[in-house]
Formats: sequence, C-alpha cells, structure tokens
Amino acid sequence: QVQLVESGGGLVQAGGSLRLSCAASGRTFSSLTMGWFRQAPGKERDIVAAISWSGGRTYYADLVKGRITSSRDNAKNKVYLQRNSLITDDTAGYYCAATLFTKMNTKRIANWGQGPQVTVSS
Repeated sequence: QVQLVESGGGLVQAGGSLRLSCAASGRTFSSLTMGWFRQAPGKERDIVAAISWSGGRTYYADLVKGRITSSRDNAKNKVYLQRNSLITDDTAGYYCAATLFTKMNTKRIANWGQGPQVTVSS
C-alpha cells in the first residue's frame, strides 16, 4: 500500500505562484505513475497533471496548460506541482495520486494524498 503525504497549499493572490509537494512511501516510488487532481466545492475531481515513472512524459489538462509543471525526484520519493499565473478559478483542493498503471485513471488509483486547499484571491 502506498502512502501519500502532501505539503504546500494555502492562500495566494491572483497572478501568483505556488508549489505543492507529495511524498510517497510504502512502495517503490519509481514504479508509480503519479498524478495531480483538483476538486472545487460542488464539482467533480478532475485531473490536471500526470507524470510517468521516469519523469520523461507528462500530461497537462488543457484548462491549465502553460501555467502548470509537474516534476519528480525518485531519489527523494517526491513529486511536485508548480502552479503559475494563478486565477481565482484555480481555487480547489489539490490531490496527488499514485497508480501502478502506465496511464492515470481514477478507477486505478492506489491511493490519494490529503488534498490541501489552494485558495486564489482576486
């Protein structure tokens, strides 16, 4: 069983930047495809980014493309999400996720992070 612990989040002004971290344990980190999802109140949890086990391939949702970067450090068992040029619509809980499969899929998530809140003020 993989455990995920997130850090980061908080309040940021529109136009600002934020970095989230997710530390994994309990499983060989380099065997995991990692993803980031976000969920605003009353809305579904949607994927915003994914990164392959090596970090060589990434996916970004169209809504955030150009304002988001995901990276990982397999030596530290951590994955990161950098958000730039934040807008108020980016306000949500941000969840890291791990899967043993090559493609990130909500039906195949091994575990979720706790989803710290990111609030963007205007």
